[in-house]
Amino acid sequence: MQPYQVNVTEDALEDLRFRLSHIRWPQGLPEAGWARGVPQDYLRELVDYWRHSYDWRQAEAELNQIPQFTTTIDGANVYFIHVRSPEENAVPLLITHGWPGSVVEFLDVIGPLTDPRAHGGDPADAFHLVIPSMPGFGLSGPAGEGGWDTVRVARAWAELMSRLGYDRYMAQAADFGIGVNLALAAMDPEHLIALHLNGVPSMPATDDPAELADLNADERARMDHFERFVRDLSGSMKLQSTRPHTVGYGLNDSPVAQLAWIVEKFKDWTDSEKAPEDAVTRDRILTIVMSYWLTQTGASSAQFYYEIAEYLPVNLRTGRYDPISMPLGVAVFPHAPFLPVRRFLERDFPTLVHWSEFDRGGNFAALEEPDLYIEEVRKFRRTIERPGT
Repeated sequence: MQPYQVNVTEDALEDLRFRLSHIRWPQGLPEAGWARGVPQDYLRELVDYWRHSYDWRQAEAELNQIPQFTTTIDGANVYFIHVRSPEENAVPLLITHGWPGSVVEFLDVIGPLTDPRAHGGDPADAFHLVIPSMPGFGLSGPAGEGGWDTVRVARAWAELMSRLGYDRYMAQAADFGIGVNLALAAMDPEHLIALHLNGVPSMPATDDPAELADLNADERARMDHFERFVRDLSGSMKLQSTRPHTVGYGLNDSPVAQLAWIVEKFKDWTDSEKAPEDAVTRDRILTIVMSYWLTQTGASSAQFYYEIAEYLPVNLRTGRYDPISMPLGVAVFPHAPFLPVRRFLERDFPTLVHWSEFDRGGNFAALEEPDLYIEEVRKFRRTIERPGT
């Protein structure tokens, strides 16, 4: 394991500036707001901000204030943030991002989670944090070969936690991280003591119309929410799970293509009414885009969809999850792509011991609503350590 500092060359930044100053914008696009994807007038203004106002060096400096490391696991480079708490009773917490996620999502929660005493909290809530970037994503760089699916990533995470000397740890995730951490729960139950997930896709056990007819109004609305995702908001999922190479060429060659590809998700999957910045600051979005652009992982991260295509929610119409043995907590943020039906998950996970519903937030909860995220993770830990509190 090697200490790591982000140090992007000036040549790479100059190349980006050149590309952003030589864009061939499409002509004749009908005005449709966000209905057909990212509006051109919005994207032009965002690109102008990216080119003239956004400061990568500031973002780089922020990352470099945090302990970062790299290691090789199963032939792939793995970048991870590892921040130990000053508190003796801190519990190790492994956090897994999704797509188009990044370790950048969690920068605002690292301090309060590792050192609650310094942030007005209870020192008994402290965590040691391990936040890795999945192989093929962001600062881990391209994975270099196929086969990196949820099980293989989970196996790498178990190895990472073992190398760090953590015999018992909790895990937290959303999006792709849900599948990774459920696989981790199946393969490392002697060390993983509890699992917390921001929403889990939930489906009826069968295609029997009678089961769907039994849904109440709230449950039906959640199923309709999922159907809208499948119908309207999962275009990137369908393309990357079938033809990731074809999509990847444009993502790797054009920063505007990479920007549009990601910023659309921050509009569709967050608590945003008019623009992604309603939910997430512009600079944070651009730093996440940069984490893909500078590492050339737009194409390689798309491969993950291909590797797990048969398990994607768009294809997994019915069926049950494999059971897990450790306590499970679920948080539901209303603007995430999936709003689980509680009784379906209680059927699939008898160890479900904690359930929270929020009135705001979406797929990137730690980034959108850091205060809610922090208190939710702390509350889940209290639930399993001090039942009844």
